[in-house]
Formats: sequence, structure tokens, C-alpha cells
Amino acid sequence: MSPEQWTRPEAEGAAGPPAAIAAKPTREQVIAGLRATSEGGADLVQLLTPEGQRVTHPDFDIDVSDAQLRDLYRDMVLVRRADREGNALQRQGQLGIWVPLLGQEAAQIGAGRAMQPQDMAFPSYREHGVAWCRGIDPTEVLGIFRGTDHGSWDPNSMRFHLYTIVIGNQCLNATGYAMGQRFDGKVGDPNGEATVVFFGDGATSQGDVHEAMVWSAVYDAPVVFFCQNNQWAISEPLERQTRVPLYRRASGYGFPGIRVDGNDVLASLAVTKWALDECRQGNGPVLIEAFTYRMDAHTTSDDPTRYRLADEQEAWKLKDPIERLRVHLVREQIADQGFFDGIDAEADELAARLRDYCFNIPEPPPERMFTEVYVEDTRQLAAQREDYLQYLAGFADEAKAGGVR
Repeated sequence: MSPEQWTRPEAEGAAGPPAAIAAKPTREQVIAGLRATSEGGADLVQLLTPEGQRVTHPDFDIDVSDAQLRDLYRDMVLVRRADREGNALQRQGQLGIWVPLLGQEAAQIGAGRAMQPQDMAFPSYREHGVAWCRGIDPTEVLGIFRGTDHGSWDPNSMRFHLYTIVIGNQCLNATGYAMGQRFDGKVGDPNGEATVVFFGDGATSQGDVHEAMVWSAVYDAPVVFFCQNNQWAISEPLERQTRVPLYRRASGYGFPGIRVDGNDVLASLAVTKWALDECRQGNGPVLIEAFTYRMDAHTTSDDPTRYRLADEQEAWKLKDPIERLRVHLVREQIADQGFFDGIDAEADELAARLRDYCFNIPEPPPERMFTEVYVEDTRQLAAQREDYLQYLAGFADEAKAGGVR
């Protein structure tokens, strides 16, 4: 009997699969298994319901003060406003492209605030919220999308790597870094180091991600694989990426996998904190699947209305991460209208500052491609720089002589 017949008992002469072989699930079963409900469930860690009600979890609970709750709300509101301003600037021609994070604020802020100062983060190209948590001003992100730099912060001092555009490649970088943390003896106690790497559900179809998980498992690398499952890999839905929930893939590599409500900032904080503590104490890698939704386009060059239904987005709006925390703050009398008005005013100031900065970013000089690549100058590099500058000067000479022909 062929393996194909095992999945098709109705085929002539087929007696069905052996008892030890599971039948191939139907498409409907695959989709049902991949989706989580707003009520949560046994496989979804949730501490704050979409209605803003605080609930507990037997394994992943956390004590958060009123001041910390207000800070988390402030983080999400300011990051969303910076994201919306970046989107608007691109539409006005000030940025070449923008990668929105709308709807994913809770996953990023929760994970970012779970990190200790000594931890290291490896982002993809959408982690504006994690960058915020690592102390990187949003203005430093604008240059990447305006094309004036590749990232202006120091990854070593900020403990936040530069953005990675190649899908999934950051997982290999993070695993190598985490292996170094283990080899250097920086794990094994509560004050040790850990690494967290961020990627999307679409990236899980890339070989780099799987290779990273293999190596991290073999070497017990202290790395948290933080998958922001926003349901869409550009125009491909989750069910085109996998037959099982993404967090279950971890068992195939031999380390824990957890699915968390990615629209719940408290659950994202609690689960990521636990995972990082596991890693820094030497217990190997962890996979977190933050179940969330991309409320905007994949990038500003994408049109999600061509492949996504409007009612799907409307359903997810009811799970908005900012609104559910706001409702909780009001219900529990943790914040008043003055607090919310103050945060809104601060968001307006941030947007104005971003806009002013973007309009006044200086154009980089052409010789920068020679001065900002290699640490040390070489004879060949100096000759190339001189030739290129002479070439550019020739255009200036022609312009002075009456215009470029």
C-alpha cells in the first residue's frame, strides 16, 4: 500500500491507514485547528480578555502594578501613533516604504518590556514597538525607510540588532549569538543573558528559521523564537503555511512551544518573561506563537483588500489590544480621563516631532558608501572612492559649462 493510499481510504483496494498512522486532516479540520477563539482555550494563554476583564492562568500569571499598567498603555498608544505617522509620511512621498505594525502593539510591547537590559533582540522589519522598548527613538527608524541609512543605532549598546529585511535570516543570526552566550558562560543563573528573535508566520516557511531551531536545540542556545502570527504572510493565509498550530512545531525540535494571545499585552509580557528566564538559566530555546492580526497592509506597497475580507478585519477590531487595556484601566479605576488626555497630547507631540525630523533628514554625501562599510580604509577602497568622486565632479563641471547633455 502506498503512502498516498493511507490518506485516501476510499481508494479501490485501500483498507485505510495503519493504526499508528494518522489520516490526513481535511482543509476544514486544518483551519479549525489553526484558529483560536476570542474566549481563549486550553492552548491560548490569556490574562486580559477582549472585554478588558482580568483573568488568571495556572502557569503564566503575573503581578503588575497600576503604574506598570498605565506605562504599558502609554507604550502602545505612542507606538501606534508613531506607526500611523510613518504610514502617512510614506503616502505623502517622504518615505520609500513603510511596514505597519497596527494591531500588533501588545505582542511587541509585552515582549519588549519582558526583556532585561543584558538581553539581546533580533528584529525583522516590523518591530517598531520592540525598538521603542529598547530605548530607540522612532526617528532612528525613519532613515531606513527613507533610504538615508540602514539603521543609526549601535546594536551592542542598545541590545537591539539592526532591522533584517531578508525573511527569516535574523533567526540564524540570533541563534549564533545565543550560542555565543552559552559558550561564553553567560547563562545558568537568574542574572544570565538571553536572546529573543522576532519573525512572522510566513517566515516559518523559510529554511533559515528551521535551521536556526535545529541548531538552537542541539546546542541548548538561550534563544526565544517569538513568532508574531498575524494570520497573513502578505497575501497567503495561515492555512497555506502549516497544517498544525505553529507553536506545536517546537515539539519536533525538542523544546517548549506556547501560544499566547498576541492582543493581550499582559499575557505577552508574562509568557515572554517566563521564556527568557528559562533561557538565561540554561534550559534551552522556547518558541512563542503570539496569535494576533495584521490590521493594516503587509507594507505600504500591498493592497490587502484584494485578498482579505472586510468582515474578518471587523471581527478582529473587537480584540484591539489598546482598547481592551483602556477598558480595564477605566473599569478598575486605575486611570482617569486626565491620564488618557495626557497620553493623547504626548502622542500628538511625538507625531509632530517625527514629521519635522523626516522633512529635515539631511541627504547623505555620496562618499558615505566608502566610509561606513569597512572599519579600516584600504588602498583599493581609497582608489575607488577617488574615481567615483571624480566621476561625480564631472557632472558639476558640465553643468557649469551650460548644462548636462
